[in-house]
Amino acid sequence: MSFPHQFLTEQLAVAPQLSGEDMQAVADAGFKSVIINRPDMEGGPDQPLSADVMQAAQAAGLQVEYQPVVGSAITSADVARFGQLLEALPGPTLAYCRTGTRCAVLFRALNES
Repeated sequence: MSFPHQFLTEQLAVAPQLSGEDMQAVADAGFKSVIINRPDMEGGPDQPLSADVMQAAQAAGLQVEYQPVVGSAITSADVARFGQLLEALPGPTLAYCRTGTRCAVLFRALNES
């Protein structure tokens, strides 16, 4: 089982919405950590809940952090927290949101600061 993702660096990749069922494939691909940047219920009731994804990620041996970020209102605090997570979590790390763009914007903003 594979999942769509794009590497921004050797230690960070971004992906669109993932589910708990994807977490074993994430681990099998060599990732050590996952950052969830999509707020729960942003996409309605059909969106997988972060708690369910986190449970599956932990069962797959991944470290996982839930950092909900509103894509149209990214703050400097959001960027700083993303940077802290990238430093603290073992890599490589996979960050996901609805399309992966919000995670990439956080990473670009981090490198511009």
